[in-house]
Amino acid sequence: MNAAPALGTAPIDAETLEAFVYEEARLIDEKRFDEWLDLFDEDGLYWMPLTRGQPDGINHTSLFHEDALLLRIRIERLKNPHSFSQHRPSHCQHVLQRPRVETRDDEAGMYVLRTPFIYVEAQADDQLLLAGVSWLHLVRRGGRLRIRLKKVELVNCDAALPSIELFP
Repeated sequence: MNAAPALGTAPIDAETLEAFVYEEARLIDEKRFDEWLDLFDEDGLYWMPLTRGQPDGINHTSLFHEDALLLRIRIERLKNPHSFSQHRPSHCQHVLQRPRVETRDDEAGMYVLRTPFIYVEAQADDQLLLAGVSWLHLVRRGGRLRIRLKKVELVNCDAALPSIELFP
């Protein structure tokens, strides 16, 4: 499947939206980070709140609050052979429940999907297990779906967490 298949102007069915969510996670798991970043809208954000019910990532400290530039910098660091944190490469696996379309506005081309998940990240002998809910806010741009916002709400967001190298 192409990461962001071309779409016509007709309403997008739930199956296509769900397939987008699965493909987005697969790109991360397979370390196809450039393709993953291409899924984001030009003003897209990746946000992981630090506390439950956090209203925004601008006025409150977050675990992650990254725009396209910061995501690109992180991806380039992960790919750099001299990156100290990746001398023993990190690997990850997303285990997703079926995504649910929470809101949709076909006329405006806007969709919000909620996906409960378990995420495993391993590096050498260490393994990190995280659980939570991912919210994908998608927009239709140029006949393709794009991520306007990926919000990851961890069950234990307010815990003292180790370094997260990849993208839950």
